[in-house]
Amino acid sequence: MELSPIPCPAPLVPDVTALAALDTAYKAARMRQAVFIAVEYQGSHWAVKADTRTAGPEHNTDDAAGAAIGTAFLRLARRREIRFDAFTGPVYFVLHDIAAEDRARELAAALHAALYGDLGLLRATLPAEI
Repeated sequence: MELSPIPCPAPLVPDVTALAALDTAYKAARMRQAVFIAVEYQGSHWAVKADTRTAGPEHNTDDAAGAAIGTAFLRLARRREIRFDAFTGPVYFVLHDIAAEDRARELAAALHAALYGDLGLLRATLPAEI
């Protein structure tokens, strides 16, 4: 498996729909001590998965990033882009029911960057306030 840059751009976010792909991507993130990020096709919708435990105990997501991620998830749920039962961290994140693969990858890349403290992409991918 080719190593993805940190943070991972949308086109390079791994698709872990196959169980073997999930295992491979998770192990690669853990070996590299990077935050795990992936998309997965779940029937008729996509999901985004992230896990900071693979980055090791030294990795911390600061409070500002955590708050921004929580706000982003709430806004996405209110717009029905994701389900309200998203896992919102602080170490494990899952967004369910994303309609399109491209949008799932976009959100995954934004989440991955935010987990490394870069909130710009997260803000850019969010829908405007209604």
